[in-house]
Amino acid sequence: MNESNDIIYGIRTLQEAIIAGKTISKVMFKKGLSGDQFHALLRIVQENNIPFQYVPIEKLNRTTRKNHQGVIAFTTPVEFQKIEDIIPFCFENGKTPMVLLLDEISDVRNFGAICRTAECAGVDAVVIPDKGAAAINSDAVKTSAGALSVIPVCRTASLKSTIRFLKDSGLQIVAADEKSDKNFYETDLTGPIAFLMGSEDRGIHPENLRYADHIVKIPMQGKIQSLNVSVAAGIMIFDAVRQRG
Repeated sequence: MNESNDIIYGIRTLQEAIIAGKTISKVMFKKGLSGDQFHALLRIVQENNIPFQYVPIEKLNRTTRKNHQGVIAFTTPVEFQKIEDIIPFCFENGKTPMVLLLDEISDVRNFGAICRTAECAGVDAVVIPDKGAAAINSDAVKTSAGALSVIPVCRTASLKSTIRFLKDSGLQIVAADEKSDKNFYETDLTGPIAFLMGSEDRGIHPENLRYADHIVKIPMQGKIQSLNVSVAAGIMIFDAVRQRG
């Protein structure tokens, strides 16, 4: 087991890190953890809207051999932003927004590659859910070739609510689904747009998919009928760039 430099463990250590302004992407608490110190930490985690979950102690022990006291947190070099601030800013500055919604894409390398492509194409924001998304750690930053230090990343407690906000703001939601009968290349991508990409194993969650304005597929010519999600995202993003001229 390799120890990661992207974790913090221990109740007091995490509490001090949050108070000091360290950006935390997720916290894992041991199931059944109790006591005054724990409840004080939990209150701080909740006040700072940091995602957390209760897990078996075995999962914590697999993450670190150190005395974690039932608490492990994952740090991130990224400062999360709010999509509710970015979209109005785009419109106010005469820009046609292009956003990328990632529905529980969990592979760090896929996530980093997608962010690299998105930054190169001028995407305005990448949106990820609180739970189920890839860890935004030093490996993700490395895979992104530094793009994660530049492109705005927004974290949301409800991807469905964020999709509704984007639709209400005038963005078309274009979802990639290999089961669709609609050819991606026949879709007008010149207006305000948000691409919705699904996870590596199960695709887009049905609840999110039903909010899409367009459900499209990239036509395949070979025998393998699916693309890696980072490749598919790149094809769609850069066709939007092409269409916008």
